[in-house]
Amino acid sequence: MSKQQLIAMTHSLIEHAKAGTLEQTDSIVEIPASSYTDPELFEREKKQIFSRLPLMVAPSCELPEAGSYKAMTVAGVPLLLTRDREGKVGAFLNMCTHRGNPVALGEGKASRFVCGYHGWTFKNDGSLIGVASAEDFGPVDKATHCLKKFPVLERAGLIWATLDPNSTLDIEDFLCGYDEMLEHFGFANWHLFSKRTIKGPNWKTAYDGYLDFYHLPVLHANTFGADFFNRANYFAWGPHQRLTTPTVKHDKLGTNESMNLEDVPEKDWPIDALLAGVWTIYPHISIASFYGGSSRGALLSQLFPGDTVGESVTTQYYLMEREPTDQETIDGANQQFDFLKTVVEGEDYATGKRQHDALMSGLMENVLFGRNEGGGQAFHRWTERLVSASDAELKTIFSHQQAAEAAE
Repeated sequence: MSKQQLIAMTHSLIEHAKAGTLEQTDSIVEIPASSYTDPELFEREKKQIFSRLPLMVAPSCELPEAGSYKAMTVAGVPLLLTRDREGKVGAFLNMCTHRGNPVALGEGKASRFVCGYHGWTFKNDGSLIGVASAEDFGPVDKATHCLKKFPVLERAGLIWATLDPNSTLDIEDFLCGYDEMLEHFGFANWHLFSKRTIKGPNWKTAYDGYLDFYHLPVLHANTFGADFFNRANYFAWGPHQRLTTPTVKHDKLGTNESMNLEDVPEKDWPIDALLAGVWTIYPHISIASFYGGSSRGALLSQLFPGDTVGESVTTQYYLMEREPTDQETIDGANQQFDFLKTVVEGEDYATGKRQHDALMSGLMENVLFGRNEGGGQAFHRWTERLVSASDAELKTIFSHQQAAEAAE
């Protein structure tokens, strides 16, 4: 069924391209400029969105084998991801249940974690298995002092976790069937080629750019080119979106290869043509396909709010369909990844920082999202709605949304 959805979307894009049209919203939308600059709203967003909603915390290939682990901090919460010997992923509060010291740092491979403060030991399934000098410390019920678990789901080669151990929001409901679409990338079997972390502007300013083709031939005239497309149609699954340009061609970004889809039978359309564009996972993930060294890859951008309203942090993952083994492919992938750093950090985020500094003057009341910027309009509607929703309302919103998506 999801493959047929991809094909139907592609037919829609072809028809719009032939007619010279795109799907537009009913009207231009105004967003208060203060939504980017208000520090109190920024703190509410971290609490109501990043501390309550499922977040895509890692691609599966970042924890490639049993014993793999990764420690990270998300919106002030220390998180530990592990893969146990059966291959199951766990998500835990990275705090020793003795005094709260993190039990793991960085990433690597381990079957157990020893706290560097007093030596308490935990298995990678979170269970407490050793209290240092237990006879001196006194009796401890190990079963009640395991690492605190977070809800976690591995699906479509991606790992989601909810940083509220008491959350009743089902992660599958939150995904609204979008995970079925993401399965077509095949990320479960992909290779993590490289990653890096870059700093950016306010998280919504940064995310606006992922939902915007309108700026491509202007801001990226020196990288993508001044004749690059600037139109996009938007497809939504709850708050998650795909945006892609109306076209009859499939261009392999990063190569000179192009295919006219009308010259190819539908059954022979390649999967990368069906997955063209930018796929966003609310509230902080962007996925776009590229080719480096003639090998299929994807830039997965993981965006988190920074310490202040004007800051964000993005981890860029360059995933590859196959692990490169020859130097030409490795060099090509490195060149593509470096090019994307220039585009995002040197152009998108540098512009976003200037934009944020200007908005901080307080002299602009509203910013505009045009009828051709439906993705940004939807993003801000969802953000405003979810920031205001209670925990009970949050669960209802997504259970109803999941039911509606399934019924279509």
